[in-house]
Amino acid sequence: MPKSCSVAVIGAGVSGLCAARELLREGHRVVVFEKTNRIGGTWVYNPHADSDASGLDPDRRVAQGNLYSSLRTNVPRLLMGFSDYPFPDPEDSFGDPRAFPGHAEILAFIEAFAREEGLLDVVRLGVEVVRVERIGERKDQWAVKWRRTAEDTGTELFEAVVVCNGHNALLRFADIPGIKTWRGQQIHSHNYRIPEPFLDQVVVIIGKGASAFDISKEISKFAKEVHVASRTTEVKLGKLDNYDNMWQHLMIKCVHEDGTVVFEDGSEVIADVILHCTGYIFNFPFFEENTIVSIDDSRVSPLFKHVFPPHLAPWISFVGISSKTITYLMIEFQCKWVAKVLSGKLTLPSEEEMLASVNEVYAKMEEMKKPKRYTHFLSAHEPGYLNWLAAEVGLPLVEEWKLQLYSSSMKGVVSYDDSYRDRWNLDQWISQTQHANQREVTGNSEPLPKAL
Repeated sequence: MPKSCSVAVIGAGVSGLCAARELLREGHRVVVFEKTNRIGGTWVYNPHADSDASGLDPDRRVAQGNLYSSLRTNVPRLLMGFSDYPFPDPEDSFGDPRAFPGHAEILAFIEAFAREEGLLDVVRLGVEVVRVERIGERKDQWAVKWRRTAEDTGTELFEAVVVCNGHNALLRFADIPGIKTWRGQQIHSHNYRIPEPFLDQVVVIIGKGASAFDISKEISKFAKEVHVASRTTEVKLGKLDNYDNMWQHLMIKCVHEDGTVVFEDGSEVIADVILHCTGYIFNFPFFEENTIVSIDDSRVSPLFKHVFPPHLAPWISFVGISSKTITYLMIEFQCKWVAKVLSGKLTLPSEEEMLASVNEVYAKMEEMKKPKRYTHFLSAHEPGYLNWLAAEVGLPLVEEWKLQLYSSSMKGVVSYDDSYRDRWNLDQWISQTQHANQREVTGNSEPLPKAL
């Protein structure tokens, strides 16, 4: 007979809400703790930034939310839903029918999902988890201490805890020699909202991810100059084609007090602003340091298949740690896996086997000289990981057209094509889907048409 567990879920973003749904489906008793006053996690837009826009003042007033006003999805809406709860078609949208909708459309989808799946009854808004502690030597007894206000606090016991507090916790900054005496302004992308404040300024943007591409293109319409620096050497140095005021550089070598920024390629510029699009550091402040997992350069360790710490599985799990993948499907598959393992319908390997698997991954990364910060990036192994999860929870393998569509959209994200999202052809999506389905039936190995 399946087992019913009491489970605390930390966070009411996409991962937390999906976890709640799958846990409830398996008959578990669930409480979702959300420290803000609204569900949606990272998709809740806040027009206000931190009181210190640099993000460096430890005593600053921290603004919840990391979105900029114009932010749109990186992947088309066909890839934004769950296997049994798809994202709405353009004609059924919540107000934004574009192929790559804005953040308000995503938040409306999340809210509808929570409402229609009956999840709101198990979510406690405005309640922050401040400590999760193991009781005694048992692995299935956890004290969850929470706080609503300074006076309204409490402790509850659970058998399992699912951590869904997201990627965007502590701000990551580039280490730049001379930055303490540099006269310009520093900003983290967490505090970027609109481009107008950068009018006629010389801006240096650090990063090579989606936010760096989006923000650099947007700022270039207002700034005097935009210089993009990154650690990758696989870039065309110098002025960008189709842009009059944008340049690509290697990483910043150092900065000087007079405002000069020197790049490793030998070029330099006097800048007004350095904008760090350098991401975030995982943070789990409710756990005693290094007792559950350790964090080293964005590697959360040890995690079997990015989800279970072997020594405490399945009673502690993490959902949504991985990135560079079809995120909503990955989250759904991980949540189903956690829920079914807790109910006893699925079993995990032994602790020793799980730890050996983790160490094997780390050894391969070290052999390939791959930095630890890429541990939870799935791009190169995405089909294998998603399909392994799908098979584990009894779902069909991910359709080939979805993988192709994701891969094609990512090429648009990491480009300086400012209109790729709006040139996406919906009719071609449909044609692509039909073509893929026909190929699966006939076994035709002809490649799928390009999505752009």
